[in-house]
Amino acid sequence: MKNIVILISGGGSNMAAIVRAAQQQEWARRLDARVAAVISNKADAQGLVFASEQGIATAVLNHKEFASREAFDTALAETIDRHEPALVVLAGFMRILTPGFVQHYAGRLLNIHPSLLPAFPGLHTHQRAIDAGCKFAGATVHEVTAELDVGPILDQAVVPVLPQDTAEALAARVLAQEHVIYPQAVASFLRKL
Repeated sequence: MKNIVILISGGGSNMAAIVRAAQQQEWARRLDARVAAVISNKADAQGLVFASEQGIATAVLNHKEFASREAFDTALAETIDRHEPALVVLAGFMRILTPGFVQHYAGRLLNIHPSLLPAFPGLHTHQRAIDAGCKFAGATVHEVTAELDVGPILDQAVVPVLPQDTAEALAARVLAQEHVIYPQAVASFLRKL
């Protein structure tokens, strides 16, 4: 069985979309894959409740309890590795990962970013797209590399930027598309493993 470990920091809506897709599309039977665990760096992450309700193992590692980013990432990797992951999926995990962590999971670490990469890496992507006068925005699923938001692109969704858009309105439309493309990209990636 190909185990998937998903990392979250908050509501976990992309994680939930992946879990639902795995259930509805019978990934266990069709892809020999399952979501084995959901791990958060925040104890109050609402996504942990959803994961628990689905019978998925959960864990919390508070990054503030570690002396350094490296110490946190080492402990995080140890927690992830207990689940023998074929794939590690970042779903709103709001931590910049150390190069050592990324290297440990090279070729099996995915992320989704709320812009059409390579445009607007980093934060505040929706406002930056509006401020730049973009006609289109979107989301990108990519492999994670040591350099932020530049790994190989696996899938993208395009959303029009409307004249009356606020960052919040645009973000909501982009998020709806993230919930479509992230599970698709994960399933496609699993088929290649």
